[in-house]
Amino acid sequence: MFRLDNLVLEQDGFRLSADWQAEPGAKIAVIGPSGAGKSSLLAAIAGFYAPASGRIWLDGRDLTGLPPGQRPLSILFQDQNLFPHLSVAQNLGLGIRPDLRLAPPDHARVAEALERVGLAGLGARKPAQLSGGQASRAALARVLLRARPLLLLDEPFAALGPALKSEMLALLTEVAGETGATVLMVTHEPRDALDFAGQTVLVANGTAAAPVATGPLLADPPPALAAYLGLKS
Repeated sequence: MFRLDNLVLEQDGFRLSADWQAEPGAKIAVIGPSGAGKSSLLAAIAGFYAPASGRIWLDGRDLTGLPPGQRPLSILFQDQNLFPHLSVAQNLGLGIRPDLRLAPPDHARVAEALERVGLAGLGARKPAQLSGGQASRAALARVLLRARPLLLLDEPFAALGPALKSEMLALLTEVAGETGATVLMVTHEPRDALDFAGQTVLVANGTAAAPVATGPLLADPPPALAAYLGLKS
């Protein structure tokens, strides 16, 4: 169980509150106007943004005071978090051992993960030698190797075209299913929320609301979401 317990974020006049929980394995979109605090919410969960008050819980463990590296989660940004000086295989190896002291079974796991996401034979390449879709696949392969119970995504596929983005969302669904992760994905696209997430969190007017069913929310959006989507409320 993932829970935000009366969480409050504050900085330079900005304030965001959240008080809700999500079941294990839930796939949740995070949507709302620009500047509302979607990325700040994920940063706080990941440990990069200290909350003013409240707690962050995962499976009965209080994560609030833990540094980012000790939190049982993975996070992906639009740049895919790939280190440019390392090969694709080494980037994946970081998901197993941060010091990259990999044993033969570890190398075998990396090779299997690359094959799983359609990148077999590309482990020796550097990230700059990959297409945008291939970089997304590499990032998801590392998530698969890490197998953390919580996965945070901040518009990781925003730069991809519609067809490739749809393919990546399908692959993300498969990876999340294999790892059993609870997923929170920031997106500006209602279609992405509908395609991927059974639930959606609306971030607007200083609140990250509790997750609700995505279809009904987008079919009958509240005023803040309707205004963001350019619809009449």
